[in-house]
Amino acid sequence: MKNKRTILKVFSALAIAATTCSAIAQAAVDGYPHKPVTIITPFAPGSGPDAVLRMVGEVLSKKWNQRVVVDNRPGGGGFIAIDAAKRVAPDGYTLLLLDSEQVSLLPYLYKQRNFRTLDTFDPVAALFRTPFFVAVSSESKWKSMADLVAGSKAANGNVTYGSWGVGSPGHLGGVMLEGLSGVKMQHVAYKDVSQLFIGVSSGEVNWSLGALPSSRAAYQAGKLRYIAVAAPKRIPQMPDVPTVAEAGGPAGMEVSSFAVLLAPKGTADALGRKINADVAQAIADPGIRARFDTFAFEPLAWPKAEILANTQAKAVVYKQLVQQGNISLD
Repeated sequence: MKNKRTILKVFSALAIAATTCSAIAQAAVDGYPHKPVTIITPFAPGSGPDAVLRMVGEVLSKKWNQRVVVDNRPGGGGFIAIDAAKRVAPDGYTLLLLDSEQVSLLPYLYKQRNFRTLDTFDPVAALFRTPFFVAVSSESKWKSMADLVAGSKAANGNVTYGSWGVGSPGHLGGVMLEGLSGVKMQHVAYKDVSQLFIGVSSGEVNWSLGALPSSRAAYQAGKLRYIAVAAPKRIPQMPDVPTVAEAGGPAGMEVSSFAVLLAPKGTADALGRKINADVAQAIADPGIRARFDTFAFEPLAWPKAEILANTQAKAVVYKQLVQQGNISLD
C-alpha cells in the first residue's frame, strides 16, 4: 500500500507540474508580444522580400500594439543573418525570414559547414512564393523556348545564361533546363541582380531567369523580352507570357522560391501557431495583397506541416540539381 501511495503521489506531482507548465506556456502566448519583435533577414533593404516584410510588419505592429523591427543582414549566402538569429532566446521575440534556398539548399551547397537550417530553426509562417520568367534581350532572335533549346543545341555548349549567384534559383533553373532538354550551357554569375539584367539586355549573356520585381524595369524599358514563365500555369500579372511547356520547352520545368518565417528551436508550439495565425491574417490585408499582386507574389498561408512538406520537396530537387551541376561553395 505504501508503494502504491508513493506512486500516486508521484503521478499527482507530475500532473500538477504539467498543468503548471501548460499554464505558464499559455500565459506567454496570451501576453505575446509585450515588447517589440525583431525579424532578421538576409534580404537587402529595398528588395522585393524586404518591401513585403516591412508591409507585413506594419500590419502586425498594429495588431500586436508593438513595434516590428526589420533587421537586414545581407551577405554570406544568408549565414550572416542565420548566425545572428542563432544566438537569440526561443521566445518569439526574434524571428528569421529566409527563402526556400536558404532553408533547403544550404546543406548541399556548403557541405563542409554541415549546417541544416531546420536543425536549428522551426518554421512558423509562410509569406509568399515567386515564379521566375525566362528573359532574353529584346534584340534576341529567340522568340520561344523552342528557339532557345534549338539554339543551345546548335551552339554546342557556347550559349550562356546569367544568374545573381552560384546556387541561386537562376543558376539551378539553368541546370534544370540543361537536364530536361539535354543541352549544355555556360553559367555566368553576376554580383547583383541589376548587373545581371544589364548583361541580358546587352546580349552579354544569352538569357536568364528573373523574378518580376527584379527584371520588370528592364522589361518595361523595352530591353528585355519574357519568352516563358517557369511555372505550371500562366501568371495573372503577365497572361500573355506562356509557360515553358507552352513555349516549346521541356515539360516539368518549374522554378520558384518561397519566403518563410522561422523561430529558434525551443520556441513553444502554441506560440508558433499564434504567430502563424497572425501572419496569415496580415497577408490577407487588402493593401498587402495589392503589393503582392504588383510583384506577382503568391500569398501563402501554410501551417507548419505544409511548410515542412514544401521545404522537404525543395530539398529533394536541390540535392539532385547540385549533384547534376557539380555545384559547391565550400
